Amino acid sequence: MTRKLLVASSNKGKIIEIKDHFKNLDFEFVTPDNFDNLEEVIEDGQTLEENALKKARDRANKTNLLSLADDTGLEVDYLDGKPGIRSARFAHEDATYRENNDRLLELLKGVSFSDRKAQFRTVVAVVDPQENKEYTVSGYCKGYILKERQGGGGFGYDPLFYVPEYDKTFAEMSVSLKNKISHRAHALEKMKKVLNDRY
Repeated sequence: MTRKLLVASSNKGKIIEIKDHFKNLDFEFVTPDNFDNLEEVIEDGQTLEENALKKARDRANKTNLLSLADDTGLEVDYLDGKPGIRSARFAHEDATYRENNDRLLELLKGVSFSDRKAQFRTVVAVVDPQENKEYTVSGYCKGYILKERQGGGGFGYDPLFYVPEYDKTFAEMSVSLKNKISHRAHALEKMKKVLNDRY
């Protein structure tokens, strides 16, 4: 019997990406939309790992299904790893992508390109409530923060995140290229191996 895997996200693009990475695994994918009683999980952990595990545990406990969740942060060397877990709320609690980008540019004003190193980091967590097991993996993509936005695709900090090997920002890349080289792609490939070995 095909086992159900709950993808704990309401982000349609992310769900498609996860399904694509796991397409060779024998799972039936479900999302929070398949349930009536799943409230938003408050992400109040101190690390990406804590937030990813909190979301996966909550979904696993409430549905009794194998549950996957992730958390992502942009870590800028010059800012000692900030915005990190505050990436989505960097400017303020209800910040737009533009406001977060503007705050990042302001803090890096006058900083030379060589000192604008950064990385996107994603942690993917899977919680198995039936076997009482938890798994976490992480993936990285290294680059630089530009002094101005480039490209119209992507979301979040993508127009500022430049990857030298491809001479493009995430916002200038095709979806397929970004999905192949991104932090989430690396983490999902690692989790795919974990799931493949155990289920």
